[in-house]
Amino acid sequence: MIIDKLYERVKEKGHVCVGLDTSIDYLPKEFINKCGSQGEAILRFNQRIIDATDDVAACFKVQIAYYEALGLEGLLAYKKTLDYLKSKEAIIISDIKRGDIADTAKMYAKAHFEGDFETDFITLNPYMGMDSIEPYLDYVKEKEKGLFVLVRTSNKGAKDIEYLETKEDGKVYEAVGEKINTLGKEYVGKYGYSSIGGVVGCTHVDEAISMRSKLSNTFFLIPGYGAQGGKAEDVALYLKEGNGGVVNSSRGILLAYKKEEGNFERFEDYSRKEAINMRDAILKHCKK
Repeated sequence: MIIDKLYERVKEKGHVCVGLDTSIDYLPKEFINKCGSQGEAILRFNQRIIDATDDVAACFKVQIAYYEALGLEGLLAYKKTLDYLKSKEAIIISDIKRGDIADTAKMYAKAHFEGDFETDFITLNPYMGMDSIEPYLDYVKEKEKGLFVLVRTSNKGAKDIEYLETKEDGKVYEAVGEKINTLGKEYVGKYGYSSIGGVVGCTHVDEAISMRSKLSNTFFLIPGYGAQGGKAEDVALYLKEGNGGVVNSSRGILLAYKKEEGNFERFEDYSRKEAINMRDAILKHCKK
C-alpha cells in the first residue's frame, strides 16, 4: 500500500515534506532571465530543489494553484515536475484540494490518478460531505493511491467553521476527523495507518495529544511549520513513536536562499541546509 511506502520513507529519511508551491516570485530574477519562459524557469528551479533534497525528504507536495496561475505553460511545468519526481521514485502529494461530488469528483479522480497528472496522493476538502470522498475510493483500494483529507487546517480562519460546536458537544473538525478515521479503517496497511490520511495543521497545539490518540489509524500531513509559526516541538506532538506523519515546508525551504548572504546561483544549497535542519530538529524532539 502507498501508505506503507510513505511510512518507510519517514523511517528512512525523516519527516520532511518539501512543498513545491513554486511561485514565480520566489525565483531569483537572474535565474528566470536565463530560462526563457516562466514555465521553464519553475521547472528547472524545481528540478534543482528536488535534486538537493531528495535524500533528506520523505516526500514532495506540489500545489497545483501555482502552476494553474501560469496557464498552459504552468500546467506543462506541473506535469514535467511530476514526471521528474517519478524518475527519482519520490512519493508525490498533489495538493489539489478538490471537494465536489458525484460525476464531477469522478473526473477529478481520473484527472489526478491517471494520465498526465497521475500522482500518489491528493488532498481533498470533505466539507460538502463524505460522498465527496467516495468517488476516489476505488483508486485507493485497487490502484495503490492515497488521500489526505482536510481535518483541521493551519490558517487563522479555521476557527470560523472547523471549531464550531456540534450537538454532540464536540467541534466540527473533531467530527470530520472521526469520520475520516472510521472510513480509513478499510484501507489500513501493515504499519497500522490508512491510505486515507488527514491534513492537520501544527499551528494549533492544544488538541494535539487528543487528536493523535483518537485518530489512531490516520497518517497526518502536517502543514504550518516554519513560515506559519509551527515549531519542531509542536510537530512532535502529532507523531506516534516517531512516525505517523509528514511535515510540509514550502516557503521555508524554497526561499531559504533569501535568508543568507552568498551566491544565489546555488540557491538549492540553502534549501538543502534548511531541509536538513528541519529534519534534525523534528527528530530531536521525537526522541524526548
